[in-house]
Amino acid sequence: MPDYILAIDQGTTGSTALLIDHDLTIQGKNNIEFPQHFPQPGWVEHDAEEIWGSVREAVSGLLESTKVKPTSIAAIGITNQRETTLMWDRATGDPVGRAIVWQDRRTADICQELKERGLEPYFRAQTGLVFDPYFAGTKLTWMLRENDSLRQHASAGKLACGTIDSFLVWRLSGGKAHVTDVSNASRTLLMDLDSLAWDSGLAKQLEVPLPLLPEIHPSSTEYAKTAGLDFLPDGLPIAGMAGDQQAALFGQAGFDVGNGKCTYGTGAFLLVNTGEKPVPSDSGLLTTVGLQVEGKTSYALEGSAFIAGAAVQWLRDGLNFIEDSPEVEALASQVEDNGGVVFVPALTGLGAPHWRPEARGLICGLTRGTTRAHLARATLEGIALQIHDLAEAMTQDLGQPLAEFKVDGGAAANDLLMQIQADLLLTDVVRPQTVETTSLGAAMLAGLAVGFWNGLDELRASWREERRFKPTTSAKKRETLLQQWRDAVGKT
Repeated sequence: MPDYILAIDQGTTGSTALLIDHDLTIQGKNNIEFPQHFPQPGWVEHDAEEIWGSVREAVSGLLESTKVKPTSIAAIGITNQRETTLMWDRATGDPVGRAIVWQDRRTADICQELKERGLEPYFRAQTGLVFDPYFAGTKLTWMLRENDSLRQHASAGKLACGTIDSFLVWRLSGGKAHVTDVSNASRTLLMDLDSLAWDSGLAKQLEVPLPLLPEIHPSSTEYAKTAGLDFLPDGLPIAGMAGDQQAALFGQAGFDVGNGKCTYGTGAFLLVNTGEKPVPSDSGLLTTVGLQVEGKTSYALEGSAFIAGAAVQWLRDGLNFIEDSPEVEALASQVEDNGGVVFVPALTGLGAPHWRPEARGLICGLTRGTTRAHLARATLEGIALQIHDLAEAMTQDLGQPLAEFKVDGGAAANDLLMQIQADLLLTDVVRPQTVETTSLGAAMLAGLAVGFWNGLDELRASWREERRFKPTTSAKKRETLLQQWRDAVGKT
């Protein structure tokens, strides 16, 4: 048996390639960033060729730096930014226009139109989702409405569409496979949660021709083999695939009912495994597919905050407030509190449980005494307070509080943020030894499909805790912060 699984983590701001061994240890990692495109306020786009170039460079650089031969790779697992959507020509594989990113808000009017037609209860029951520009379905509606030629070619079966996972498998397989997995399909507004199949009624309402869509498969299976690449040999099985948040839940060993995690990346996402039947939310959360592994489908409740680590990136890149993202922790630690400053990071609207696409970011409470440190602390608090709202909604839907709070993602390395989170949630925040759990999840799915690991018990035993943050703040200080937050959110 070869020594490694190659995980490709295609994220919002960059693509990462990792080599993961039998012990779930990362033996090599290479990240390549790519540009973001903002053609209009509220619009966010990616160039699919730039994404593909970043994946190619990430994998090539990883193999070169580690001196690992491709023959040592047992399989490839893919995880991806989920709702980002694009179309490409089936004959050439060339993208037709830029990808519309999950953060993009341009379809707000289409969502409102669908609501006014009274369709939201129908879609909510079928898909577990709400009408928000976040999801892939209305992005496709917009693309096809804006371009008559595109619609004609789509109806004629000349185009393919999908989330980024589908595009990567198409390219990696030399155009031989047009596929997605159930977790990504569940984020489109087009898949029925019970049948796990594309629904013609949903597609009709969204004006999406079914021939555009990829085949839906389990999250752990052989989709295709590599073919025709100049950076990987032919014949490597592509065998695991999941949207980034579901992959992170799997990477956190969230195999059982009640297991949950929160990933702090560009955005922040809380998922809890609810078992083999979908659980509807009465609190503004989403019902989604977790994963389909070893013939078993697990569902999840999810809360999404669109801006988390991106708030720190905005301080860095938009305001030149800091030089490097890790700087924000040391700066925020210089003060004991926010000095009355509150930052609501609704830079692309508010996600769950509010679902207000029109909301915009807000910084309030500034005085002559406000310092850079206060604003840095308010930024970290704004991230944590969004997650508090999600956890509170999750508790209402589940009828019980979360026993513990597993965290991962790049911003989970920020100790101050994790302590603020524990203080707000009044529960332990648990960080694993490896916070790259999204990539681990993709690797685990691929490894299971090809026999690299023997089963879930082996993987469950490999999960290891690094640090536990316990609540320490006073009740008064916590309630003051929560009230400041509620007041500020009401003003966005």
